[in-house]
Amino acid sequence: MSETKTEFKPSLSAFDATMIVAGSMIGSGIFIVSADITRNVGSAGWLVAVWLLTGFMTLTAALSYGELSAMFPKAGGQYVYLKESYNPLLGFLYGWSFFSVIQTGTIAAVGVAFSKFAGYFFPSLEMTDANILFQLGFLKIYPAQVLSIVTIILLTYINTKGVQSGKIIQSTFTITKLASLFGLIGFGFLLASKASIWDANWANAWEMKTIASDNSTTPIFGVAILGAIAASMVGSIFSSDAWNNVTFIAGEIKNPKRNIGLSLFLGTLIVTVIYISANLMYLSVLPLNEIANAPADRVAVAASNVIFGNIGTYVIAVMIMISTFGCNNGLILAGARVYYTMAQDGLFFKKAGTLNKNAVPAWALWAQCIVASLLCLSGRYGDLLDMVSFIVVIFYILTIIGIFILRKKRPELDRPYKAFGYPVLPAIYILMGTCFCVLLIIYKPNFTWPGLIITLLGVPLYYLALRNQKTTA
Repeated sequence: MSETKTEFKPSLSAFDATMIVAGSMIGSGIFIVSADITRNVGSAGWLVAVWLLTGFMTLTAALSYGELSAMFPKAGGQYVYLKESYNPLLGFLYGWSFFSVIQTGTIAAVGVAFSKFAGYFFPSLEMTDANILFQLGFLKIYPAQVLSIVTIILLTYINTKGVQSGKIIQSTFTITKLASLFGLIGFGFLLASKASIWDANWANAWEMKTIASDNSTTPIFGVAILGAIAASMVGSIFSSDAWNNVTFIAGEIKNPKRNIGLSLFLGTLIVTVIYISANLMYLSVLPLNEIANAPADRVAVAASNVIFGNIGTYVIAVMIMISTFGCNNGLILAGARVYYTMAQDGLFFKKAGTLNKNAVPAWALWAQCIVASLLCLSGRYGDLLDMVSFIVVIFYILTIIGIFILRKKRPELDRPYKAFGYPVLPAIYILMGTCFCVLLIIYKPNFTWPGLIITLLGVPLYYLALRNQKTTA
């Protein structure tokens, strides 16, 4: 592969950046996770409240990141913000977690979701024992995993050909899935909404309870309510994550000091409105127990069957395939820029810090592709993502605290855009995020310590990288 000394080309408009924000956020989560949330909280009011809380946190964080992106309008995004606010070690720990599981695990999970829903059209892709290609000990390899790897390789290859190729795919697929989601929501309210179902779902809207698989319920009282909310938000936060991917490609955005902050606001607002509207639509067409116990948690499929009849399953399958394919394009495009910037700082493989003749970090793209593909084969990507939800929020909290630190430490820096609602809104996010993490530690420790271990494994790797810097200097 021909490598040349070149630079990123600013060729993405505010519209392109907004499509990257929205497209990276919307994968398969909104079609699925409301089932688990409903099992945890057991009422319409709390289901919507969980999505509202998540939307508020996402919008607040995005508006806060606008200040950081305007101060440091270059590739690397959150890695750069943490390094500048604190020290290179913290930036590296984020970058290591990002490479080892946060970004690569998300790419794997989204890729397998694409293949699973393709299984509605091609039964050989269903992940059942009848379709196992081969088995190595406990490791079972399915055709769906192979297809997911093929899509990841395809999108990686396309993105090595230049940011324009990735931009076209991103804009096309994001516009298609936004239109499809708005269409699904509209048809749900117009064709299938029933006052009797809506009224029944909202009859005891704020009585929190768990819903079991046999539809039996157990009331939740006292501080356990907070634990149930935190456990529920693991799914909604995962579904709303990846909005910050646009900050990783700042070097390729026109007028980044303006357009990154604008795209963060518009993209997260559009997705938040869609997510809340989709859940209100679910509540208008499905009884609460059918949302909680939708087959394989596929709430959107259950709703679509009510709206469109038997063909509804295939409507949703196509929507999710479009959604996940476009989502992965945005994740793949943006993620490699973090490794590029780390390599420029001497904290990652040297070749990751080079651009090819198309002005993209091709080596970093392929390295990301290999790790994501291995996670597809492992079958553990879902577990890993649950484990790092805790770490993802911790890094968001630390990054937003960085706004306060930099205002004191670097007051001379140009701030063409300042965090909306500072200091109140950023402080509210920090408080809400901290409560979320503390509650997970108390009520769902399985979501916390594995992510911490993965992150802390980066400490010796950081000092090893520093030693290599000295020996090669």
